[in-house]
Amino acid sequence: MPSFLQKAADWLSPRRIRAHAIILALCVWGVVIVDLAVPGIMDRAGNIKFQDFLPFYIAGREVAQNQPGDLYQPQVGDHEVEALLGHPTPVRVPFAYGPQVAFCFSFFGRFSFLAAAMLWTILTIILYFFCCWLVWRSCPTLQADPGLIALLVLAFPPFFHFVLRGQISAVVLACFAVAFYAFQAKHDWLASFALGSLVFKPQFLIAVAVIFVAARGWKLLGGVAIAVAAQLGFAWAYFGPTVMRSYAAALWRITHSTALVEPGYAAAQMHSLRSFWWLLIPWPAAVSALYGLSAFAVLVLAVSCWKSSGPLALRFPALILAALLVNPHLFVYDLLVLAPALLLLADWALQNLQHPGSPALRVLLYLTYLLPLFGPLALWTHVQLSVPALVAILWLLWHILKEDARVHLSPAAAAS
Repeated sequence: MPSFLQKAADWLSPRRIRAHAIILALCVWGVVIVDLAVPGIMDRAGNIKFQDFLPFYIAGREVAQNQPGDLYQPQVGDHEVEALLGHPTPVRVPFAYGPQVAFCFSFFGRFSFLAAAMLWTILTIILYFFCCWLVWRSCPTLQADPGLIALLVLAFPPFFHFVLRGQISAVVLACFAVAFYAFQAKHDWLASFALGSLVFKPQFLIAVAVIFVAARGWKLLGGVAIAVAAQLGFAWAYFGPTVMRSYAAALWRITHSTALVEPGYAAAQMHSLRSFWWLLIPWPAAVSALYGLSAFAVLVLAVSCWKSSGPLALRFPALILAALLVNPHLFVYDLLVLAPALLLLADWALQNLQHPGSPALRVLLYLTYLLPLFGPLALWTHVQLSVPALVAILWLLWHILKEDARVHLSPAAAAS
């Protein structure tokens, strides 16, 4: 292990990390308070407060008013936004989730937009902290300093973006957190069912399904399939085939329109392999080829990690990293899903300080934690640094698991 990595890891003492977390928390939450502390639906910067909650709120109202046929009509959503604001606006918030998601938000349609958004934000903040606690309680080394962990959870940059926008990433996080808890308790079917529940945001299922297929995890695939069938079956039975066809068409439109916005500001707030190449290279054909090749390489590493006999604390983060990197449409708030991986890997690195991979892992975890905050710099540099950091962690996990397996096998090989 290079000496500079060891020096960098030693420099990242708990005292320094605590100081950095305090500064970061004061900065990001100070921005939130200043930005939102004005009356009305618009924030201090002139944007709609909790803007990303708008499509969920409008979809929920349409279901509550028994108008599911309007869910995937863009002009209806545009009219609803203008009605909420009381004036025309260029803001467009198409609903690209399954009708089962709209059904879940029908309750919030009973309230005004700001009241509903605040209620949703409070509930999902609680869910986020609960998921982090659920994973943290499985991290014996991190339990020595719960105050520092709580501070890091609070200051996590994707959490700031998630709250400010009113997104639903905490529900995605909950699927992964429950899956980890179930895997740890040897309830593999429940774990796979939790992961299959990600079908409401299907781009997260791509890597999970491929890894389970490649690893021949047929029992796990069965749990995923049952969860997918349960959600989509309910949506089909409740809303009918016409709405489901409209949903499929909406997914198709979003997939193709994303390519038009990614080269701009949206790409600087995205953190997957696909957006990484979009920022770096101006040729769509080359982007598609490089995305395909790099996604394949990531999946190969993740499959190898998952199939290994190593600890779940290393294998499950590999699954999360692959799900994030392969995801073709991953905004900064979706990096909330990284929280369990960061907790588990930090705990492993501190438990194994003498392991050759520990210093590099600690440095990479520190960088991965902070880099989402600097995403907009990619507009000028054309390099989203968070993506190479995530790939580096996955490669390091593969290397650690491979070397540990070789070490464990070598005595048996020598004896034979």
